[in-house]
Amino acid sequence: NRDWLICCSASAGPAFEGSGTQCGMRAVTGAVEKARIYDDGNINLGIIGGNNHKPMGICGSGFIDLVAELFSAGILDRTGRFRTDNKNPRIRENEIGKEFLLVEKENSGAGRDIVITEEDIATLIRTKGAIFTAAEAILEHVGLTWSNIERIFISGGFGNFLDVRRSIIIGLLPDLEPDKFIFMGNGSISGGAMCLLSIDALMMSKRLSRMMTYFDLSTDSWFMKEYTSSLFLPHTDLKKFPTVI
Repeated sequence: NRDWLICCSASAGPAFEGSGTQCGMRAVTGAVEKARIYDDGNINLGIIGGNNHKPMGICGSGFIDLVAELFSAGILDRTGRFRTDNKNPRIRENEIGKEFLLVEKENSGAGRDIVITEEDIATLIRTKGAIFTAAEAILEHVGLTWSNIERIFISGGFGNFLDVRRSIIIGLLPDLEPDKFIFMGNGSISGGAMCLLSIDALMMSKRLSRMMTYFDLSTDSWFMKEYTSSLFLPHTDLKKFPTVI
């Protein structure tokens, strides 16, 4: 706020950058960035560059959309595993569990089937849990709750393509009114340019850095305990996500 600032670093890993997943890729032409799953089992994919491009893989925003859609459609349970009572024909066994077929090999531009696996979903759940719990830890330790928050700024190139509602469904973002979320693009580049072009901006950045207190999550027992609770869709404590369940 205008009087003091606090920050932390959440070890979220590279899942939202398309890394560490079977068919993950960067957000470039050919990446699946959106997905819709219909009641009849059909699926509609949004491809970066347009649907005239053959899909090559799945980028971070595509993984968020897919997990939210699979969960909302009753194909995933709250642990992130495919439900045994769901007979969707796209669910199939792989070497270490199950996967959901998005695009057959002959229709993909990658020369292979494009799938999302239970292992991919587990990676995404760990990532979203770290980010959400890190933000909650800061609030907890300064005596605030999400109800006190007026605005949430989301920066970074990836942030521009987040679907707020689907990010809430998986438990990445808090269950707040959509108009509280503000996307600001690549804040580091914009801030760097401002400091290069304006003495006033440079002085403000120095003043802000002196106001900032760093909170170390690696030694915080509250974070460790609550992080475990976040490893569900959307969370163990469903009261935190009243509009999802």
